[in-house]
Amino acid sequence: MSDALVEVRGLERAFGAVRAVDGISFDLIRGQVAGLIGANGAGKTTAMRIMATLDTPDAGAVCIGGTDIVDYPTRVRRRIGWMPDHFTPYADTTVGDYLDFFGRAHGFAGAELARRVDEVREFTDLVTLDERPLRGLSKGQAQRLCLARTLLNDPEFLILDEPAAGLDPKARLEFKNLVRVLRERGKTLLISSHILSELGEMCDTLIFMDAGRLVHHGDTDSLQRRDAAAGAVFEIEIHGPVPPLLEWLAVRPGWKLVEQLRDGARAGFANAAPEAVSAELRRMSADLPIVEFRRQERRLEEAFVEMLRNGNANGENASGRNTP
Repeated sequence: MSDALVEVRGLERAFGAVRAVDGISFDLIRGQVAGLIGANGAGKTTAMRIMATLDTPDAGAVCIGGTDIVDYPTRVRRRIGWMPDHFTPYADTTVGDYLDFFGRAHGFAGAELARRVDEVREFTDLVTLDERPLRGLSKGQAQRLCLARTLLNDPEFLILDEPAAGLDPKARLEFKNLVRVLRERGKTLLISSHILSELGEMCDTLIFMDAGRLVHHGDTDSLQRRDAAAGAVFEIEIHGPVPPLLEWLAVRPGWKLVEQLRDGARAGFANAAPEAVSAELRRMSADLPIVEFRRQERRLEEAFVEMLRNGNANGENASGRNTP
């Protein structure tokens, strides 16, 4: 039996002349947390809505646990939880009434209904808010309620569209903790977000989309160190005046000044292979009073932008397909 809970093959969806999803394929392993990343209009929400059985693809297939989402949508819905990117509170409804309503919609009743509502309410820290009107919830509380609704049917696969959007730092930390617990419980999650740094902390794998296409699928390290020969940025601190360091960088092959600092500089070196960096550090230390020399990991945002820039320059995406 395959370890893949989610299998996406050649998925396509167009709206008129716009190809929102253009032939993407990937697998998600059981118990994996995946981040879906891309600019507005990249096709993320359309892909997620198809996987949640809320839209029908023009071509390709999606299977959840071996079940095709188009042929057997009712079966699939029992196994998934969908959290949209926008929460609209119902008028004159409390937190308790809201969860009770959706629990009944899932077919729960009696003691089973009470048990499921209590479990999700406790998990998302909503116990003290049972009588709170929905319109009186903060952004973080509303997001926790939306997640609680998503968890009512105890889904295997959670599809979360921008769940941390607009949250303050405390609420984002609470959400990351909930994701960690869900992973520990064996849930498979697909999380869409624009906050790449947080996705890098939460996710086992990252899926990047651009203009409807998949341009990268792999872990954080594989993206940040995709090509060691592509170079790296170093922060260099020097004892004494900075101009000699700037002059050294200007004449040494492979170096490019990024930013002058109060006690040194940030500079890029064209070859990030360890042996090349080590050799350059020895040369620099022989000529200059170096105090600190630190490599800076590329931020995910920078890696993504660079990947798109290189892909556009080469006329193809990361999977090798030619762009129009």
